[in-house]
Amino acid sequence: MDREKALNVLGTALMPCSYDPLTGWYRDGCCHTDQHDAGSHVVCARMTVEFLNFQFERGNDLITPRPEHRFKGLKPGDRWCVCALRWREAYEFGCAPPVVLECTHQRALEYVLLEWLRKKSVLSSSENPAPG
Repeated sequence: MDREKALNVLGTALMPCSYDPLTGWYRDGCCHTDQHDAGSHVVCARMTVEFLNFQFERGNDLITPRPEHRFKGLKPGDRWCVCALRWREAYEFGCAPPVVLECTHQRALEYVLLEWLRKKSVLSSSENPAPG
């Protein structure tokens, strides 16, 4: 997939999700993906206590730092490219975190309905921290 031409779920250019913490399959700040991204880390979500706890209870610890994976651990308010199926599971259980549509890769639509993403959407780029 050509990262420079990646589109979001709205059909426009994919915008960065977060530089702090540095997110993305490529750790480039965007929810870019490729054929090696088995989890499809394509949904830009703003973390909540409920979502982090829900994931932890299912064996997906997003809280504990893992420096060997360039992962400093997440806290509520952080934005992160989450796996589309993990987000969908949380949505179905009523604890999906808010999403940033402009920063969510179009591949998310292979797993999640746009209507669901819209219901949980928040304004985006104005809250996105600049790199550095």
